[in-house]
Amino acid sequence: MRLARRGFILGGAALLSGCASAASTRPTGVTTALTTAQAAPVGVPQIVVAHGEPESITARLNSTRLLDPRGQVRPELMERALAAMDIHGQKITQRDRMYLVDFTKFSGDERLYEVDLAGGAVTLMRTCHGRGSDPDHSGYARTFSNTPDSYKSSVGAYATAGAGWGAQQGPNVLLDGLEYTNNNARERAIIIHGADYADPDFLAREGKLGRSYGCFSVAHTDLPRLRERMGDGRLLFAWA
Repeated sequence: MRLARRGFILGGAALLSGCASAASTRPTGVTTALTTAQAAPVGVPQIVVAHGEPESITARLNSTRLLDPRGQVRPELMERALAAMDIHGQKITQRDRMYLVDFTKFSGDERLYEVDLAGGAVTLMRTCHGRGSDPDHSGYARTFSNTPDSYKSSVGAYATAGAGWGAQQGPNVLLDGLEYTNNNARERAIIIHGADYADPDFLAREGKLGRSYGCFSVAHTDLPRLRERMGDGRLLFAWA
């Protein structure tokens, strides 16, 4: 898949706090449906961040510093995320760490990554995908959409918008979609929140995580760390 070099930034969206899609009577605007085939597990080589343009985040990183020294992140995902950080520099104001989601991986695998851009280390967590992206509940997200009420996950670059609290899901992290593939995130109430179906005991019992309505649901034990560390103005980049 190819990501537009400049996403349309959603402005003036109402602040929502649930995982379910919000009802809407206005036109849905630009909609995309993306399909991905299951990828076989492969070894991931190490990535050295090279010099880029003077204004880019990659240029500000030490060119000898090794990002992801254990090779846990798919190289294409890392490269696209670093490019997105440059493209959306006005919205991504915090450059100490970023968050990646690899939707090519099985839902039971650790596929949510916190990447320390200062030291290079990667912390792994699990996250769910939308039920509309996996109607057969195979554990793999197959299609993606920005359409309200699709219950599908959306790919692309998001800016974190701080810790929130909603009547439906409780504590969460708010997100703003920055691409044409996800700029309905606020309208769809796409957030990061804890869920029983993302907890380790559910995985042990079912062999895979449950599905959300499009949100990045995580284990209850991971949510406090994410609420504290994601904050406002950091990159979350999801791809498949």
